[in-house]
Amino acid sequence: MSAAVAAPPDRRVARRRARRRNTGSALLFLSPWLIGFGVFTAWPLIYSAYLSFTDYDVINDPSFIGTANYVELMQDPKIALALGNTLMFTAVQVPLYVLVSLVLALLLNRAGRSAGFYRTVFFLPKMTPPVAVGVLFLLLFNGQNGLINTALGWIGIDGPAWTTDPAWVKPGLIIMSLWTVGASVIILLAALQSVPEELYESARIDGAGFWRQSLSVTLPMISPALFFIVVVNTIAGLQTFDEAYTALFGAGNTTYSNDAALFYVIYLFQQAFQFLNMGYASAMAWILFGLIMAVTVVQLVVSRRLVYYEGEDQK
Repeated sequence: MSAAVAAPPDRRVARRRARRRNTGSALLFLSPWLIGFGVFTAWPLIYSAYLSFTDYDVINDPSFIGTANYVELMQDPKIALALGNTLMFTAVQVPLYVLVSLVLALLLNRAGRSAGFYRTVFFLPKMTPPVAVGVLFLLLFNGQNGLINTALGWIGIDGPAWTTDPAWVKPGLIIMSLWTVGASVIILLAALQSVPEELYESARIDGAGFWRQSLSVTLPMISPALFFIVVVNTIAGLQTFDEAYTALFGAGNTTYSNDAALFYVIYLFQQAFQFLNMGYASAMAWILFGLIMAVTVVQLVVSRRLVYYEGEDQK
């Protein structure tokens, strides 16, 4: 009887020891990621938050100045310019990017056996380094002898000065951003191919045509993939830097079109690495972080009404 009473505590001790061993093993395997996250993500975040309250030029030690950087942000006219350029670019580029991705995915969904080849063709541009895309932008959109204006000239259209006319700089960059729709096309294609065929058959029996099927079946069923693409590309749009900087600010480019392409992250980069205002740039980075968080939260709230998740009760 006593042995029977003593057994449960022994089993509990053994289970605790087993859990500790399992936890230790899990932490051991996770340690490379945990160390990398701590060194390259968590610590830079914490330190940049501290720097945003300092006057720091990289050469001298940081000097604490309180909220002066944030006050200066509110008074800097270039902040409003850069933020306006960024928001305008994102507001136009994201819907256009999603629309082009969806159209290409719909075409690929009907491509049959050749779909695999076209998937590869569409995805390859995504592998192009952003700096190369920036250089390609200059070659394609050169106002004098660029390929785009040359092609427009063949049909009697006098192309604009894409890289120097402030009114055409952002449209050119938006068009160029469509170069990398391949990844979104593949995501949407996978979503389209997972839509049950029975839903289309039921819609056809009810007399629904192509557009009604698209609105009532296709879009609701792929709405999670669409929402994911919208969120990811909105965040990417708000952080636009590589292509625009390479094409319009690199190699000492000082044309007057720069103000039209002065995106927020470009101005942040200038403050940090050209003017060495690292404290001011850190404050800019945290303002951008807050903006991205706010936009993402709004998108998440809106998605509750627009995004359909299979298996959930729809109210």
